[in-house]
Amino acid sequence: MAQKEIKVTLVRSVIGTKQSHRDTVRGLGLGRVNSSRVLVDTPEVRGMIRKVDYLVTVSEA
Repeated sequence: MAQKEIKVTLVRSVIGTKQSHRDTVRGLGLGRVNSSRVLVDTPEVRGMIRKVDYLVTVSEA
């Protein structure tokens, strides 16, 4: 069975955010605004997304 994937896009700048939130965005593989990554939908990734939900958007891949 293929694993479910999600597309995560950085839609707001990390300037002025907490360092831990910047580290989380970097951990998701996002660098610049409008950069995207397709990631495997795991509880760990969902937790990272939940932490920085005000900076990113999530859609089905």
